[in-house]
Amino acid sequence: MTILRIPFLVALMVVMGPATTTRADDWPHWMGPARDGIWRERGIVRRIPEGGLPVKWRAEVKGGYSGPAVAGGRVYLMDYDRREGEAANDPGTRNELYGKERVLCFDAATGKLLWKHEYERPYAISYASGPRCTPTVADGRVYTLGAEGDLHCLDAATGKPLWSKDFKKDYAAKTPIWGYCGHPLVDGDRLVCVVGGEGSVAVAFDRTTGRELWRNLSASEQGYCPPTIVGSGGSRQLLIWDADKLNALEPATGRLVWSQELKPAYGMSIMAPQVAETSAGRMLFASGIGRVGAAYRLAPDGSSAKLAWRGGPKNAVYCANSTPFIAGDTLYGCDCETGFLTAVNIATGDRLWETGEPTMGNRRGRHGTAFLVRQADPTAGEPLTWIFSETGDLILARLSPKAYTEIGRMHLLDPTNECFGRDVVWSHPAFADRCVFARNDRELVCVSLAD
Repeated sequence: MTILRIPFLVALMVVMGPATTTRADDWPHWMGPARDGIWRERGIVRRIPEGGLPVKWRAEVKGGYSGPAVAGGRVYLMDYDRREGEAANDPGTRNELYGKERVLCFDAATGKLLWKHEYERPYAISYASGPRCTPTVADGRVYTLGAEGDLHCLDAATGKPLWSKDFKKDYAAKTPIWGYCGHPLVDGDRLVCVVGGEGSVAVAFDRTTGRELWRNLSASEQGYCPPTIVGSGGSRQLLIWDADKLNALEPATGRLVWSQELKPAYGMSIMAPQVAETSAGRMLFASGIGRVGAAYRLAPDGSSAKLAWRGGPKNAVYCANSTPFIAGDTLYGCDCETGFLTAVNIATGDRLWETGEPTMGNRRGRHGTAFLVRQADPTAGEPLTWIFSETGDLILARLSPKAYTEIGRMHLLDPTNECFGRDVVWSHPAFADRCVFARNDRELVCVSLAD
């Protein structure tokens, strides 16, 4: 049985506010201002016309899975300018490439390149087209994490380097075979990263100076899951899902609060764990490759997580590249085994419906991927969901426990990467300034979604 081992970008349900005050229409890091995959802008279209929506601009970029971040009228993106080597997508082989990892800054209104920061970085990873992590922008600084563990803090206005870390040199961490994928998390004065090495799977830095504040956890591998802040029992907890365990830490100290064994195949903890209030109580869900998935009930005081159910061959949804979301009592996510967008009852794990329309279209295969962002304008009526498909299509749909209903779609970008012989684009878009910003391995596009 062929298994794709690709941990890339994914979505995240976080019960937290933004680390800093941001404009309502900014998208300053992965999954939006609250890192919850919800776009709260008003005045957005409720349908996609047959002729499509207005394209504002397109800008040339190089390879990468890193999604864009938008803040203060600027777009930040990472890519890889390959000079030597072939980026052949063999899941079990580390490709050796030579070139420069780059941080690019564009004018959000025009697409003009304002500045770039670049550095030499040889790659020895699988699916090596470029960086995975979306830049994180906060208080005039932009934080970037490259595929080989280069962490940089740059001046957001100029690109001037302020401080940096090399995870392999500073923490004796081994780059995972599919590269570093855990989008850096700003939490107050801390920058939390998934690093690796003994006792340092999770590390918090002073985000102004780069000084280490704390480190914790050891594992067989660091995994690919981004650090996630959730609310639990009236307190805040930091979830770190490594290759072996799902861990809850105190954000300020790194102290371990609880831990549950949850070991996906190939060390591929990828999706960010989801936490939500449901009729069955406060539930936490995480899943991965190898039909590894579980839902937990969180203790009222946040001190523990008790197993509610584990996934089997015919229930649950096994998410990987794309993180699901929970709405009411229903979990919506892309199943890496079937390739379908799937709805699941969060209390029982029973499947409600599944469809390949928003993931692979009329193709069939495993790891069908679509990135889900909910539109949350309380003045506009029924909530809708924006879906960016691996086919390069932007889709507007209504998701309910009963059905998937597509309202319209528009082709934004050609898929320029490959998975099991089919062309894909696997990069999470940004929604800001009443626009969507999306990239492939050749261009970054801005399309107006203004009503």
